[in-house]
Amino acid sequence: MTQEHIQIPRKIINQLLHLAQISPDLEVCGLIGSKNGLPCSCYPVKNIAEHAQLSFQLDAAQQISAMAKMREQDEQLFAIYHSHPTAPATPSITDLELSFYPNAFYLIISLDTKGILEMRCFKIDHQSAQEIALSLSDDA
Repeated sequence: MTQEHIQIPRKIINQLLHLAQISPDLEVCGLIGSKNGLPCSCYPVKNIAEHAQLSFQLDAAQQISAMAKMREQDEQLFAIYHSHPTAPATPSITDLELSFYPNAFYLIISLDTKGILEMRCFKIDHQSAQEIALSLSDDA
């Protein structure tokens, strides 16, 4: 059964949008942890891609550290997020090719809009993306 809708706390959405806005020329990236299937923590990870304005590559040491913190907090990987400074909030060919976590959601933030930030959610498996409806919750 495919999940058709997820809710993310306003606090996390605001944090993701802020991270994208303070680095508008680079793709920001990181992980979202969850407890009992509910997103609860954001773990920014340095983007070490050679062309970080066009793609993202999670810093391995920071990714491992974030995953360890999630385990310590009894969290699971919920989502991987990144921004697109000049492209729509849809998976690029590279995003599809390099998606190695089929159980995680992929959140993409676009800065390529006039005055409005866009965030969309996808499940990516075997280089195929399915959009998942995304909404805010006021939960902590």
